[in-house]
Amino acid sequence: MGRTTIADSVVSKIAGISAREVSGVHDLGGGAARMVGAIRERIPGSRTNLQQGVSVEVGERQAAVDIDIVAEYGVSVVDLSTGIRRNVIAAVERMTGLEVTEVNVTVNDVYLEGEDDGDQRESRVE
Repeated sequence: MGRTTIADSVVSKIAGISAREVSGVHDLGGGAARMVGAIRERIPGSRTNLQQGVSVEVGERQAAVDIDIVAEYGVSVVDLSTGIRRNVIAAVERMTGLEVTEVNVTVNDVYLEGEDDGDQRESRVE
C-alpha cells in the first residue's frame, strides 16, 4: 500500500503551535534563539518561527519532544509544564499517529508584564 514518512520539522511545528496555545506560555525558546526571533519579527514581511525553542526526535512510530519556554510571572511552573505536555501529546498523536514517548519542558526565563523583550536591565529595590 505504501509508506508515510513524517518529517521532524512537521512534528516540531505541531509541538510549537500546541505549546504556545497553553495559557501562561509567554514565548518559546531562550537566550540567543529568542533574541534572533525578536529581531526577525521586526523585519517587514517576516513570519514567526513556529519551531523556535522546539527540538524533536522522530522515529518510525514514536517521537520525543524538547521544548524551551519563557513562562509568564505568577504562573505555576508545575501546572504549566503539565498543560504543555498534555496539549503537545494530544496534538502530535492526533495529527501524526505517532506515539509521544516524552515531552521535556525547560523554563529558561520568566516574563514580567511591561518588560521589553529586548531590554536586559535588572530591577533593583532600594
